[in-house]
Amino acid sequence: ASSLTTGAMTLIKEVTASSDSTISFVDGTSDVVLDSTYPIYLFKFINIHPSNDGAQFTFQGNAAGGSGYNETITSTMFYANHNEADNDTTLSYRTQADQAQGTSFQQLTTYGIGFGNDASLSGYLRLFNPSSTTFVKHFMGRVNNEYDSSAAYTVDAYVAGYFNTTSAIDEIQFKGSAGNIDAGTIKLYGIKDS
Repeated sequence: ASSLTTGAMTLIKEVTASSDSTISFVDGTSDVVLDSTYPIYLFKFINIHPSNDGAQFTFQGNAAGGSGYNETITSTMFYANHNEADNDTTLSYRTQADQAQGTSFQQLTTYGIGFGNDASLSGYLRLFNPSSTTFVKHFMGRVNNEYDSSAAYTVDAYVAGYFNTTSAIDEIQFKGSAGNIDAGTIKLYGIKDS
């Protein structure tokens, strides 16, 4: 532990959802830093609980000076799942969740989140060098959730891709594909020396 760099990972902002339609992190607003201060930004999702059964958990970015959360994304996704009955497992690519120069909100989940009292999603999203005005902006995420199925599945999803813009990305927004985010916490960290 004594060889670790002090302050290499810094908590920037923590937002707790309470029936929110969206949760946004905007550079320079409400103490959010999303600029050249850090080369990597990390969002952590803790027990995200939707109001609608089967809602997808999604995100999109906004370029500096832009509006609309509609940046062009190219992405890929695969997942593994396993049900409680121990009689069904899958490891598969998810074409319904990828984009090829799309401007939709990017899914972080392959199948919707259950909305039972004990159902939720947890995971993370990394955003690399969002302030660059030379390169596209890469992202990588991984989430695990209980699938909205009476068969009760755990679904482990992996997503990666890039915002196809050389403009700085200084806003990230999260939302469900339907309904609100009833509960849960999103933490934003900046990572230096990486």
